[in-house]
Amino acid sequence: MRDALTTGPRDRTTASVARMPNVVDAHLQVWNPDAVHYPWMTAENAAVHRPFRVPDIEDQLADEGVSWVVLVQAADNRADSELMLFQALSSPRVAGVVAWVPLDAPDDAAAQLDKWRREPIVGIGHRGHDEHDPDWLLDSAVDESLTLLTERRLTLDLTAHTPAALAHVATLAENHPKLTIVLDHLGAPPLAALRAGARDGWTRWSALLGAVAQQPNVVAKLSGLTTAAGAGWTPDHLRPAVERALEVFGPDRLMLGSDWPYALLEGDSYAHVWHGLRSTVDQLTDDDRAAVLGGTATHVYGLPFDSY
Repeated sequence: MRDALTTGPRDRTTASVARMPNVVDAHLQVWNPDAVHYPWMTAENAAVHRPFRVPDIEDQLADEGVSWVVLVQAADNRADSELMLFQALSSPRVAGVVAWVPLDAPDDAAAQLDKWRREPIVGIGHRGHDEHDPDWLLDSAVDESLTLLTERRLTLDLTAHTPAALAHVATLAENHPKLTIVLDHLGAPPLAALRAGARDGWTRWSALLGAVAQQPNVVAKLSGLTTAAGAGWTPDHLRPAVERALEVFGPDRLMLGSDWPYALLEGDSYAHVWHGLRSTVDQLTDDDRAAVLGGTATHVYGLPFDSY
């Protein structure tokens, strides 16, 4: 795992966090389209075009045994990050925030992180699939910002919805071996196509995921899989991706995330999504399951002791 994971004052060994009983939803979002601009929120996403807050699902979190959540950015702008930080202030279930800073402007990124130095920010995210330039992440200015994140022991959380973007994750990890990179949504496995019997895309994704996993400073989220599988999904439709992830990453480098409320686009409730995802790791040993359900997220994000 990343060097920063084994050097910080809040760190624990993987073995110790694996035995922790608390469950962490490592990928939950909040948004308010009345206050924040979300470029992706078009007419086809009308079902989620309204405010979503952590308190909206407090009862479902409790019912599913989810103790804590990590909020992850839903837009590449400061307003979205400020909204998450407000939710963190007002909801005791928020253990950490993955915010946004302008990675292509290192001085501005550093200044913003300085202003947030007392906030519960555990990582910086970027929605790479929203960029017009597929090679944006390889820009020299971005490279400078990634060094900044490494120095501040913050993760880099990335989406990689194309084969080229997934390949870039491996490149970045190799170039920044002390930076922990969190691969969101498992690099968008083509589960819907696999359900339809198309295997070419699956074979390519599987190989790329294996190449990414060879970089020891990359961890991945079992999140967004219900969306990838498409309407009418069942846990059996998700298992091929989960099994491949377990094969190449192992449980100590995987964490579970609901991707709520985006998952509602398939008509799924929080409870339905979380229960379906969780059932895909039921076959693991107690320690391995505990790692995926909370230990890995605690270790990777350096979640504070007082959250447990």
